[in-house]
Amino acid sequence: MSALRPSLPSTTLAEETSAMSDVLRHAGPAEPVPHVDPPRASDSRFAAVVPHHARLVSLYDQAIFAEGPTWWPARDILVWSDIEGRRVLGWRADGCVRVVIDATPFINGNTVDRDGNLVHCEHGNRRLSRTTPGGRYEALVETYEGRRFNSPNDVICAADGALWFTDPAYGLRLPKQGALAESDLGHHSVYRFDPRDGSVRRMADLGQPNGLAFAPDGRTLYVSDTSRTEGGDGHTIHAYPVLDDRSLGERRIFAEVEPGVPDGLRVDGRGWVWSSSEAGVQVYSAEGHRLGLIPTPQVCSNLCFDPAERRVFITSKAHLYALDLGVGATR
Repeated sequence: MSALRPSLPSTTLAEETSAMSDVLRHAGPAEPVPHVDPPRASDSRFAAVVPHHARLVSLYDQAIFAEGPTWWPARDILVWSDIEGRRVLGWRADGCVRVVIDATPFINGNTVDRDGNLVHCEHGNRRLSRTTPGGRYEALVETYEGRRFNSPNDVICAADGALWFTDPAYGLRLPKQGALAESDLGHHSVYRFDPRDGSVRRMADLGQPNGLAFAPDGRTLYVSDTSRTEGGDGHTIHAYPVLDDRSLGERRIFAEVEPGVPDGLRVDGRGWVWSSSEAGVQVYSAEGHRLGLIPTPQVCSNLCFDPAERRVFITSKAHLYALDLGVGATR
């Protein structure tokens, strides 16, 4: 497939017989990762899901700042962003890596909506956009109460089709990830965007809201605060009850992540919270008990699962890693 270039207002991808220049890694086996510690269990439940003998493999190692992994069923690929390389990349099960979107406006987080579109957080254009399975690229939402967002960071799709996303200020402060500017809003928030009617609701404020995920029943929203990276004290995952009117109740501290900060996070089918950190992927029970750690050689930025939750994909600096989960991973 030819890489889409979002600098164009709207365009369509070519067929799968594209120019070989889009191929970044040819099909082939993954590379073992040497000199990395094995998973560490703090609870016997973790060892059943992430066996001590499980080992990371490297699927790609040429990004500049890898982030935003998600599985795109419409294309049957794992997609992730190279924010500073300004590309969205795609990994196939045969090991081939290709450019999915080129010359991006510093795309960070990605998710898939209920219609199978790939939804993006754009630091550069300070908005949400989407790419359809057929390849059409278009803006979704750019403002709240007439003012531009800061730099949308991560996004998830709720069961009702609404898109929830975080809006910290990193793209306004880091020229390699956006464009230097003052905030139009004066706050860093979590939003709910409903594509059906175009409404945008400000749901919560945090120091620097970053990763977010719902519990399996949709009744709890987890949001990470990474304001420690900006001189604050946020290195925390907060949990919010989701009320019947889709508003959020009073937040509570779910976990304080050490070392580093909880950047991207995911919740699996059993309700465990899997969070990035400086040391790797840290895993917590639904009650907030730390279950174990998957060490990574570099700071972990984000993660996601394959559709069966039998493999976890991890972004970390230049790398896309994977680790196969044990038989206890079956939901």
